[in-house]
Amino acid sequence: MNSFLDIFTDYTLRTVALGAGVLGIISGSLGVFAVLRRQSLLGDAVSHAALPGIAIAFLLTGTKSTLLFMLGAAGAGLLGTLIVLAVIRNTPIKEDAALGVVLSVFFGFGLVLLTYIQGKPEANQAGLDRFLFGQAAAVVMDDVLLMALLGAIALTALFLLWKEFKLVSFDADFGESLGLPVRRLEVSLTALIVVAIVVGLQTVGVVLMSALLVAPALAARQWTDRLVVMIILAGFFGLLSGASGAITSSTAEHLPTGPVIVLAATAIAVFSLLWAPRRGIIWGEIRRRRDGRRIAADSVLLDLFELWRQHEDFSHGHATEVVRAMSTNPQSVAASLSSLEERGWVRQSGEHGWVLTEDGLPEARRRWDESHGGGTS
Repeated sequence: MNSFLDIFTDYTLRTVALGAGVLGIISGSLGVFAVLRRQSLLGDAVSHAALPGIAIAFLLTGTKSTLLFMLGAAGAGLLGTLIVLAVIRNTPIKEDAALGVVLSVFFGFGLVLLTYIQGKPEANQAGLDRFLFGQAAAVVMDDVLLMALLGAIALTALFLLWKEFKLVSFDADFGESLGLPVRRLEVSLTALIVVAIVVGLQTVGVVLMSALLVAPALAARQWTDRLVVMIILAGFFGLLSGASGAITSSTAEHLPTGPVIVLAATAIAVFSLLWAPRRGIIWGEIRRRRDGRRIAADSVLLDLFELWRQHEDFSHGHATEVVRAMSTNPQSVAASLSSLEERGWVRQSGEHGWVLTEDGLPEARRRWDESHGGGTS
């Protein structure tokens, strides 16, 4: 509780939490398109490919400007993405292999450049290594404003090209048939994802950025089938992950903020995978068992109707053993009879056994008609 209240009094915590929240909104919203286009690995490749761009930006300018680092990271990340797209289109290499190659080559090149820079006496370590794992505590208000500006530009572009990006994400072939510049739209959408990744490098780092891009979108997908709602939910989950991760990391010394943010996003994704009403695993299992019980009860109801057709006498009951002998799932007969009795569709007629009630007969007849595609004979 104290940590939550500290956000109103502690400038550093407030700045870090605000920056992490802004990052969560941007990466969550734009990460939706990476997930829907099945390009979740793209975030990993772009974030790793951005490392040499950061190093080259420092070598060319000799300054530690966050804006320059972001520009260098964006240039390298976009170049890596274009190489991946070119490899996929012009060679038999599959997308996952192309992403893996680009990720490894660019990241290796970036580590070589970092080693070279750190070996220079005038570089003073350059501070570039924080982009590997992130250093949220180093974020200042100017960085937050820059992140917010870049995010606003990216989200505005997304809004202006909403219909085109939606069409490209779900049916690119149809877009081509309408004469849309699908390839350029794909590159533009990828460029927006690159912006989201670049914005987060200083906070969570190269290694963990892809998780923050994918996890909120994955969580949002479990709760809705509508794209607009999914983007809003992903942005909210990203905001929640960033702010809660920053606050949680402040409760203990030497607890890195970036990894805690990613763990918070992962926790939200796991909760959504388990408990989301429409797609959650647990709710799915509950529905499966409920449907199984309903099907078993309907089967018993049909069996009793078949027996009734032979006698057409409500007073003529049938023993549980008879119903069980007719059933394809004998183990569930007792539970099914109990369920049907609670609904008032069957009852026990003394020692005679089970019979349909006047309310149960029309229900049984309706199910019989549905299963046989016609009326009863």
